[in-house]
Amino acid sequence: MLSENGERPMTEKIRRVVTGHDNSGTAIIAMDGEAQNIRVRKANGLTSTLLWVEDETPSDNSGNIDKAGRDIGVAPPDGGSVFRIVDFTPDTDGVSNEEMKKELGLDPDSSGPVRHPGMHRTRSIDYGIVLSGEIDMLVDEDEVHLTAGDVVVQRGTNHAWANRGTEPCRIAFILIDAKEL
Repeated sequence: MLSENGERPMTEKIRRVVTGHDNSGTAIIAMDGEAQNIRVRKANGLTSTLLWVEDETPSDNSGNIDKAGRDIGVAPPDGGSVFRIVDFTPDTDGVSNEEMKKELGLDPDSSGPVRHPGMHRTRSIDYGIVLSGEIDMLVDEDEVHLTAGDVVVQRGTNHAWANRGTEPCRIAFILIDAKEL
């Protein structure tokens, strides 16, 4: 998909392979190609590539429908999950927390203190794997510096991602719906 201004985002292409079953139950490669559901978020300078969405757990593995061909906000559906890759450009000034939440489809009241314009909270458990680059994860009163190969288990906390470096950072995220705290 294209950005809001009609341009293709300047990120490395992501090949997505999805398996499935034919009518006799034999395992097949159902999809193999460049991921298409790409969103450029102007408010916080990130590019999000949606790879898969499940609406329920356990998931329904029947059929070969592309479950990434839809619009979805940051949080997973109730009872579901989301798999995406996000490219964070180096931070820039000038975006407000309210603008960021509106663009990402987040509840305007979904965070506590705002240390960074990207502060937000989702009702989910998030598994993040830093694929390349460096980034800082901020929580209410602490932060941690992450580099390629690091993983994060983010358990419904108020948090933000700050790329204070000069190069983009790519993170794979799996978000799974969780109980309200």
